[in-house]
Amino acid sequence: MSSSTPGTGKAGPFQRLRSTVAVTAAKLATTASRATGRGAGGMIGGLVAGAIDPNILDELAGRPTILVTGTNGKSTTTRMLVSALRTKFTVASNDGGDNMDAGIISALLADSSASHVVLEVDELHVPAIAQRLKPEALVLLNLTRDQLDRVGEINSIERALRKTVEMHPSMTVVANCDDVLMTSVAFDAPRVVWVSAGAGWLGDSVSNPRGDGHIVRTSEDWYATKPLKDGREFRRPTPQWSVTDEGLTAPDGTTHPLDLALPGRANRGNAAQAVAAAVDVYGVDTAAAIAATEQVDDVAGRYTTITWGDRDIHLLLAKNPAGWQEALSMVNREADGLVIAVNGQQGDGEDLSWLWDVKFEEFDDIAVKASGERGTDLAVRLLYAGISHELIHDPLKAIQACPPGKIEVLANYTALLNLKTALLKEVSHG
Repeated sequence: MSSSTPGTGKAGPFQRLRSTVAVTAAKLATTASRATGRGAGGMIGGLVAGAIDPNILDELAGRPTILVTGTNGKSTTTRMLVSALRTKFTVASNDGGDNMDAGIISALLADSSASHVVLEVDELHVPAIAQRLKPEALVLLNLTRDQLDRVGEINSIERALRKTVEMHPSMTVVANCDDVLMTSVAFDAPRVVWVSAGAGWLGDSVSNPRGDGHIVRTSEDWYATKPLKDGREFRRPTPQWSVTDEGLTAPDGTTHPLDLALPGRANRGNAAQAVAAAVDVYGVDTAAAIAATEQVDDVAGRYTTITWGDRDIHLLLAKNPAGWQEALSMVNREADGLVIAVNGQQGDGEDLSWLWDVKFEEFDDIAVKASGERGTDLAVRLLYAGISHELIHDPLKAIQACPPGKIEVLANYTALLNLKTALLKEVSHG
């Protein structure tokens, strides 16, 4: 019996029975969810299994596992890493983006025969998940301000992740050395693969997270102005892997072309870390890993284009200042209209003060519609940015108010999810 099957290890008869019941109930709940059209079953099975057996994650551990975490890019990097590893292994993953306990349990239950596991994990859940699954590797992308009402201050997340790395010294850490906070997390790890993946948002890495002084940046370097208490210099490590406009440079100095299907500079950084993890942790061929990442063209519908009548609607997801700034850079400035939709539900964070950190000022050459449940908050921000706009709370009506042609839609989590569902319904009804 494989180690991924409940009931192995040192569990007693009662625990084995409990795990078996949990797995059976989870599978029934997942099947029912899909059959009734209530969802894809990415969470319900895990919720049921976790309620019946709080130790189910311990029972499901045992396979070679990589965790991927960071404020932005988790789903994309995970999808790319899975694609790269599947050139050599079978892989289980939470590719629907359900990155907390229930989604992780569901992913492990759904594909118990896969040889390897790749999981995106919410930053707050990494310590507990790592303690239970004992991962072989941890991919650290970036740390920036997110949902303040849920996540809290980013420095506390950095310290929790740093403690996790300390508690798992045999774990390989694949870290973005251009991100000051993630470098701090990995700085003392015995086994680190440093990747220059870029850092588009610098607003949360001004001070030294490990000591006194502030961070100084030059074109290809950063350093703290004061030494650490032990006398060491806190400075950008030399990367083994680097991504540039020309391609991805490997540790041997060879630069490989990188022609991604996904847009944006940030996705090139995501691909660099996915390739580095696949090659350095599990020995995947570099060319094969790069080719696999290049084939990824959609991540949970976040880059989808939907044709609705005489409009081609391109969907982009953004969730926090760094993500919004990156997504804004992907917007087609030649589009016929731009709908920006903002909700404030639990999945989005109720505190939208981050809107004032996003630079909307450059969108004065395109017809803009402010939309979503919190469209009024967005409209006020656009007003102070000097952007001519129209407030239409219903995103579907906002799209209809745009001229025919190419429409760009930039939305946060629940706004995008709800809009995509509504659009597909409209399209199916003709």
